[in-house]
Amino acid sequence: MEISELTDAERLLWEAFPLGRTVDFRTTCEEGPEFGAGWGPERTVRAEVLRALLLNGPRRDGETPVLRLAGARISERLDLQYADVAGPVHIWACYFDDVPDLYGAQLRQLNLSRSVLPGLHAIALRVDGSLRMSKCRVRGPVRLGGARISGAVFLNGAHVGEQGVAHSEPVLALNRVTIDDDLQADEGFTAHGQVRLAGAVIAGYVSFDDAVLSDPGGTALHASNLSVGTDLHVARLKASGRLNMPGARIPGMIDFEGARLSDPGGTALRASNVVGGSLYLAEAEPIQGVVTLRGCQLDFLHIAPETWPDQVRLDGLTYARLGPPEPAERRLQVLERDTDGYVPYAYEQLTAAYRRNGDDAAARTVQLAKHRRHRATLPWYARAWGHLQDVTVGYGFRPTRAAAWLLSLLLVGSVTFALREPPALKPDESPDFNALFYTLDLLLPIVDFGQEKAYAAEGAYQWFGYTLLVLGWTLATTIAAGITRAISRQ
Repeated sequence: MEISELTDAERLLWEAFPLGRTVDFRTTCEEGPEFGAGWGPERTVRAEVLRALLLNGPRRDGETPVLRLAGARISERLDLQYADVAGPVHIWACYFDDVPDLYGAQLRQLNLSRSVLPGLHAIALRVDGSLRMSKCRVRGPVRLGGARISGAVFLNGAHVGEQGVAHSEPVLALNRVTIDDDLQADEGFTAHGQVRLAGAVIAGYVSFDDAVLSDPGGTALHASNLSVGTDLHVARLKASGRLNMPGARIPGMIDFEGARLSDPGGTALRASNVVGGSLYLAEAEPIQGVVTLRGCQLDFLHIAPETWPDQVRLDGLTYARLGPPEPAERRLQVLERDTDGYVPYAYEQLTAAYRRNGDDAAARTVQLAKHRRHRATLPWYARAWGHLQDVTVGYGFRPTRAAAWLLSLLLVGSVTFALREPPALKPDESPDFNALFYTLDLLLPIVDFGQEKAYAAEGAYQWFGYTLLVLGWTLATTIAAGITRAISRQ
């Protein structure tokens, strides 16, 4: 391209490029790129001029050419498909008339911060440094699928998609992207439509702190098989729509502190088979929509009972520690909300967590609740036997109940037979009658004090004795079953 063909604005940029100087057309702080459609030729640069500069622009010995352009309107379509650009590209606070096409391009660094774009097509993009789109306004989709970024990706404060506009594809597509540093999409990052991170590999951390993800009735975040090097920060996130992240690998913290997740009538959080360090939902608002954590493997699960929604799916959820400290009764309310019904594994995990914390009483409470929940799934005769074990010994987890029953029956029997002594079978050979030990002979089948063999009650007292005998056998059987069950859990 000949310099004589350039406008005054383009000539200014052409001369600054080989020296790495900045050309800034901004005249006032209030005049942002959102007004760029009305900018005239005095601050308009054709996309073909940018392409010519980046691929075959002038060079000067001893200087590093860098494109630094601010406050300009980029007319036409910037086409850098498969281009290999040697120097950094800084185009910030600019207005693009058309969607830049960076498909398969190789760049050293790309900075589009504060710019306004109708979209960005950058599939398979390669950037040796960082990609910066902080505070960008992008009306259409940003396609970065399969991109490889050697530095960090900055989307802080960016807005992608348009509110109230239905999008047939993700407004931010980072599927299968590889980022050798961090992905920062916080400080008010807003997406009206789906953000897609499926299969992405990010060596550092991912941050959506204070972000807004909105796709009501759809999937606000799709991050299946996401791999993160350290943490996923989503504190104070406002998500309208499903958060879908099955199979994600996040060795550090998944921090939902103060988040608001909402997908009424749908699944607010689907995190099946996630392998992570800790899932932290402290001070988060009550979740609206189903939460699915099936098959997750976590070191630490921190979520208050009131944060859980009305429906959960927790089968296969494994965690080593559980917080914050809560009574077992409050945690059990959550397990009762499982849409799969009775899930034994969930009770075993909760029991193990309380035992690791040294709270054996809470662990026994959970096990008792487990057997009661299981009882409801059994035939009537098994339910009847279960009710008997529950009332008498609490399935072996309430041993003091058996002692209370035995003491009560012993007291009633001793008083009854003390008031009405049964006749001796052989008066000359019988030992002295003792109401206490006579009752013990009836109640305890493996104990023999010789009283039952020497004396026999008559009439109604005989039937009373039979009742003590039956209750004693029943108590002994249920106690033995309870003790066996309790020992097997140790």
